[in-house]
Amino acid sequence: MTLTRIHEPLFRQAMAQPDAPALRDHDDRRVTFAELAGIVDELAADLSARGLRPGDRLLILAENCAALVALVMAASRLDAVAVPVNARMTDHELQRIADHSDPRLTVYLAHASPHARDHADLAGATGWQTPLGALAIGGARDASRPDPVRADTGQAAVILYTTGSTGTPKGVMLSHGNLLFGGETSAKIRDMTPADLILGVLPMTHVFGLTSMMMAGMFAGAELWLFPRFSAAAVLDALQEGVTVLPAVPQMHALIMDEAVRRGTRGAPAALRYVSSGAAPLDPDWKRRAEAFYGTALQNGYGLTETTAGVTLTTNPPGVPDVSVGQPLPGVELRLRDPGPDGVGEIQTRGPHIMIGYFRNPDATAVAFDAEGFLCTGDLGRIDADGNLHIAGRARELIIRGGFNVYPPEIEAALNDHPHVVQTAVIGRRIEGGNEEILAFCQTDDPASVSEADLRAHVTRRLSPYKRPARIIVTTALPTSPNGKILKTRLVETFREELGAERE
Repeated sequence: MTLTRIHEPLFRQAMAQPDAPALRDHDDRRVTFAELAGIVDELAADLSARGLRPGDRLLILAENCAALVALVMAASRLDAVAVPVNARMTDHELQRIADHSDPRLTVYLAHASPHARDHADLAGATGWQTPLGALAIGGARDASRPDPVRADTGQAAVILYTTGSTGTPKGVMLSHGNLLFGGETSAKIRDMTPADLILGVLPMTHVFGLTSMMMAGMFAGAELWLFPRFSAAAVLDALQEGVTVLPAVPQMHALIMDEAVRRGTRGAPAALRYVSSGAAPLDPDWKRRAEAFYGTALQNGYGLTETTAGVTLTTNPPGVPDVSVGQPLPGVELRLRDPGPDGVGEIQTRGPHIMIGYFRNPDATAVAFDAEGFLCTGDLGRIDADGNLHIAGRARELIIRGGFNVYPPEIEAALNDHPHVVQTAVIGRRIEGGNEEILAFCQTDDPASVSEADLRAHVTRRLSPYKRPARIIVTTALPTSPNGKILKTRLVETFREELGAERE
């Protein structure tokens, strides 16, 4: 039977292997597939009794826990649309999303997130005792308007709000078809089975975690171990307990390896068989070190919220010096628009992974697609002779310096090659004459051992003069989103004082 809703893989697993572990919660509670299916039915009945209708939005303030999985599935059961939002957002950010998404009900996962508890208290939400913990829920908004419901897989399943947006929030509508495709594809390409234990450190309020962890686990019948927030120390401890699949972002991997050095740990346990990265580019030296530490290949990929499962993924054996983001996933079309002499053009993609559009924003949706239905990503890339995609940067992050195009990932890779640099972010800043200067922000594991002058000397041997940063800010932390992605839009404000200081 063809699947049309995202809760259906869960119920299939509940029939096929009812006693198999589905989730390991933040408090170490174990939930089987049969138990989870029963809880989803119970939550769906309760939400319906509280006024949630087909086509309504269910806003969920959350950090990773079993209740988040169950509520997303319960919304699917009712043909409502889940809007999972990271509870660590500010009151102002949350209010903008609530105003835009027009939810019928709001649920606060207060048992797993102190931030969700604070938001619940501020909103005057009432307690809601569930099989997965004491949550809080806001009363039904009578003015909320349900959207029409489709019977096929084109029906919206979730709305995810992109990080760092300005002006009116953009809610990316992903259909049941998008997430079913993404989950099945992620499970197959990673060879996931019921024997796998997936470490769930990526937030499921972000598309990477929602697809490569939650949906992939449901399709594979694997167990998902949920962590409300990332901790390098907790991850290292968890790896000792049989984790086989670790999806993360480069910043997380860097911190995990840094923690291992502090502990004197040489590598990861042999049970770990699949490690993936995404959301930021890799450099060859860092990739070699990561593979040596994990004892397995580090697979890289490319995608964005609007593309669900992603666009491309590598499938390399260990030791291959490939820092591309791989080839298109099965069923995914990829092309470059207007490539220049260097082969770099805008990445465009089309297929079953592409969003429905932006919630109640037809103008932004129209701009996102070309006449042939390709999503215009705004990212720059090139395709090598083997068909692998290499990310050159965001079109809006392209730095024009002295008439030359400068791509931040190249500079970031050069700085990351320094042994004391954990991660780097590079941006351009307008200066007189319509030119741009290059600013680099480096997070180091030992600020006493590296200075701006050291890093300037380091890149002098690696970068052409026009690519060298005007300033290199050395720090112990960079501003990041909840999923670990560096927030480049906040760098100048965060380090305003340092940027105003005299150079070393």
